[in-house]
Amino acid sequence: MKIDHVHFYVEDAKVWRDWFVHHLGFTAVDSSISSVHTCTEVVSNGIVRFLLSSALLPTSPVAAFLCQHPPGVADVAFVMEDVEGAIALAQLHGATVIQPIQSKQFGDICRKCGKIAAWGGLSHTLIESSEVTTDDAPQTTDHTFSGIDHIVLNVAVGELESAVAWYEKVLDFQPQQSFKIQTDRSALYSQVMVSRNGGVQLPINEPASRNSQIQEFLDVNRGSGIQHIALGTPNLISAIAQFRASGLSLLSVPQTYYTQIQQRPGFPLSALELEAIAQQEILVDWKENAEDAVLLQIFTQPIFGQPTFFFEFIERRYQAKGFGEGNFRALFEAIESEQIKRGTLQ
Repeated sequence: MKIDHVHFYVEDAKVWRDWFVHHLGFTAVDSSISSVHTCTEVVSNGIVRFLLSSALLPTSPVAAFLCQHPPGVADVAFVMEDVEGAIALAQLHGATVIQPIQSKQFGDICRKCGKIAAWGGLSHTLIESSEVTTDDAPQTTDHTFSGIDHIVLNVAVGELESAVAWYEKVLDFQPQQSFKIQTDRSALYSQVMVSRNGGVQLPINEPASRNSQIQEFLDVNRGSGIQHIALGTPNLISAIAQFRASGLSLLSVPQTYYTQIQQRPGFPLSALELEAIAQQEILVDWKENAEDAVLLQIFTQPIFGQPTFFFEFIERRYQAKGFGEGNFRALFEAIESEQIKRGTLQ
């Protein structure tokens, strides 16, 4: 299993196509996909592909989604080996099939697609393709992103256990590490789910306090949904410098953070690199027993103007694992400072 694409429902697909091109260096795919009631634009960067849909008529599924939720992720599509088996398994465990399996021919390539309902307004399109892909295929380097590192789902209080069980039974994901993240003001629980082949990482968050940033997301989103997507990049410092030059709004990190991380055992960066990372306000994490395996990460402000969906950019050096657990407190405090500005956290 791997992620084929992510589908956003937005108010104006062409405006958001241009946003991805201008701010994140995506390429607009030549032809837009349009139906009578929906306009869809496709943008890509390397193997990362996003669909952006807006309603042309009230009968569009986008119009129905935007009546219930603000703009955001409506569907995460997975490529898998056996779609018929996957849909049968989903039905066996009570999942709702939104779209039965259909076969579509694209030249020599046949794609079988079906769609199931997931949490809140989220769905999953399941795709089986006759296209042959191998890990030995030559990799191009003229793009910013190496792939989708992980996608984070927020669910309501009391739903974490059932959401974990749903992904385990319906899509054969496996639970990995779990966290409780807490500051003086708020807290959350998180359980990481991973597809059996390791190709998809899906942390699921539940609020553990009434004023948690997760609860704020759920309130504004009017239910469960995708909180953020982490995009992997081989050179985060360079990428962030470009994004800042394009006017992308990123979460601020206090300079005291960089003084504090130098006190942690096994600090892995040279003074020159620390200066470059601090200038771009990038977070750094590492394990004491594997100091070469450095994880760098940074987060955008919410992109749709409300405190819902945002992007993370991440660089994993020497196959660094985890999700920046050493940075969770610093990240939480940075997000909480934004909540305080909005008046949603006292």
